[in-house]
Amino acid sequence: MANTFKVVSHDVMPASSGTPEALYTTPGSTTTVVIGLTVANIHTAQVTASVKLVSDTSGGGRAATNTTTFLAKNVPIPVGSSVAPLVGKVVLETTDVIQIDCSVADKVSVTMSIMEIT
Repeated sequence: MANTFKVVSHDVMPASSGTPEALYTTPGSTTTVVIGLTVANIHTAQVTASVKLVSDTSGGGRAATNTTTFLAKNVPIPVGSSVAPLVGKVVLETTDVIQIDCSVADKVSVTMSIMEIT
């Protein structure tokens, strides 16, 4: 198994407020560990941002299939500031997606550090 550290970034997100945009989708035959996530406000006013994990995988001793969950919801980000909304690491399985939303379209810049295990 190979462990590859990567950075995933997007200069402005989401394309439309209220419509979460995919930042990262876990490739086939891959497990990904999210090490860190920074969301920066690039707007001239305060915004709120949300981070979602979209998952339809199963495991972890649960018989039920995973669902979409918020990792952070409506976090306020002052003008010129950034937040690191994740506490600890998040494990993603094949096809899991990290989505970003913001109260204003194209007003957050996002950087995520990951390790892909293949």
